[in-house]
Amino acid sequence: MDWLQLILFLVVVMLLTKPVGIYLFQVLNPSEKTFLDPLFRPVERWIYRVAGIDPVLEQDWKGYLMSLLAFSLISAIFVYLILAFQYYLPLNPQKFGAPSWDLNLNTSLSFMTNTNWQNYGGESTMSYLSQMAALTVQNFVSPAVGLGAAATLVRGMARQSAHTIGNFWVDLVRICLYLLLPFSVLAAVCFMGVGVPQNFHSYVHAKTLEGAEQVIAQGPIASQQAIKLLGSNGGGFTNANSAHPYENPTPFCNFLEWLAILLIPAAQIYYFGKSVQNTKHAWCIIIALAVVFVAGVWCCTMCEAIGNPQMEDLQIVGGNMEGKEQRFGLFGSALFACVTTIVSCGAVNCCHDSLTPIGGLVPMLNIQFSESIFGGVGAGLYSVLLFVLLAIFISGLMIGRTPEYLGKKIETFDMKMSMLALLPFVLVVHALTAMACFSHWGLAGLGNAGPHGFSEMLYAFTSCAANNGSAFAGLSGNTVPYNLTLALALLLGRFFVLAPVVALAGSLARKKLHLETEGAFPVSSLLFISLLIGVIFLIGALTFIPALTMGPIVEQFAMLKGVLFS
Repeated sequence: MDWLQLILFLVVVMLLTKPVGIYLFQVLNPSEKTFLDPLFRPVERWIYRVAGIDPVLEQDWKGYLMSLLAFSLISAIFVYLILAFQYYLPLNPQKFGAPSWDLNLNTSLSFMTNTNWQNYGGESTMSYLSQMAALTVQNFVSPAVGLGAAATLVRGMARQSAHTIGNFWVDLVRICLYLLLPFSVLAAVCFMGVGVPQNFHSYVHAKTLEGAEQVIAQGPIASQQAIKLLGSNGGGFTNANSAHPYENPTPFCNFLEWLAILLIPAAQIYYFGKSVQNTKHAWCIIIALAVVFVAGVWCCTMCEAIGNPQMEDLQIVGGNMEGKEQRFGLFGSALFACVTTIVSCGAVNCCHDSLTPIGGLVPMLNIQFSESIFGGVGAGLYSVLLFVLLAIFISGLMIGRTPEYLGKKIETFDMKMSMLALLPFVLVVHALTAMACFSHWGLAGLGNAGPHGFSEMLYAFTSCAANNGSAFAGLSGNTVPYNLTLALALLLGRFFVLAPVVALAGSLARKKLHLETEGAFPVSSLLFISLLIGVIFLIGALTFIPALTMGPIVEQFAMLKGVLFS
């Protein structure tokens, strides 16, 4: 039944990929019509008129990038101010005070960068207004920023002899209005239908059967749940995230959450194929990514099913169930861990800190593939295209020809921008993890000793630099040093990638399209699928194997030997 669930899930995703991809094409090309035009076109025009936006006027890559950076800065300041003054603002029935300045800074940058790393418990820290006006608003606009940047790269590949790559403000408005808003309303209604609450009630004080008092959180959960998943955000209304029965009450709801996480990331690859008029190539990319994804699910599931051999006499038949919800089971938890880390969503329905060493290595490695395995909304598309360009470049070197991709020659500047977008992530993760390893504050936040403690630090900086947001959950990160260093990872991981991507889009747009020669690499073939998978593992695995060896790999051998760390 577990593997039938996986097959059903993949079939549903593949069936929805084409129609949603076509709709994405319509949304990101303002000249195209959508079925929602009668409803949203007047609203869109009104927004342009009020904001003073000329929807016809496009920007070059520098203008697009400056608009993107300015909007992101204003967004972070907006969130910071709401959280700083939340005690005095309405919709705060619990009378929560402001977070500390460092936690506020970390949270503001986290949601602005579409990471949603949370060093706090949502239901015990944030008012309803903060959850909605600050955090949920960023759940809409931050993925829209990423998808807009990805759209510039697609336009750069599809256009020729062009000096513009779109209008940032138009992309932002159309993505939020036509894509994320209606999809989120539909998802929120579905979640409410399976039991996720949506209200403004005060928290309920109840007594348990043992006579203890329990505080049960209430609030607008379904609406935040929908966009947290669809926008690859991951920041939960509650501290337990999608393991909480209010955020994820049933196995069917768990299936809907898998689907919501992967829907847009898969569809955006088809959108790319339609834009460059080569949907067969897009399906080859999807197949390559699906192969890597299924391999990760199999590895994680098998490791969790085997469990810890040192606890065979104490372990319930069925594998390692520590840190997992009974209603989801082992497979439902392992699959969720893989889906949320390939898509840089960050939502979790189990404790990654309780996974077996290799079981925990899989979601960590998924993130270290730099969002190339489907990845987040927007970010996943430009990340996988960077890996495609790298694969094409390597193939060109093998045969001694100038690499060609979709009728355009890949030249020195293009590869420089591609590598500038890929390398900072690796450097940031290793540098900040090393700093934490040799610092008192870094070691003080660990929940475990030995290699597992190292994995907690490595996972935290990997998650923030890749803008994923999930955590091992064993790390106590709400300290000034961790809040600041993780915030640095958030910023560098987001904008040191976005800037080269937009510059690359401008370079590609200026090129002329040429007829593909006999030396062009066949990008719609089994050979291309194999090459792309190889490059993803080559870059992701080789750059992080030394660090992974010091963490989960050493821990796996220690577990088999029965070695403990204290």
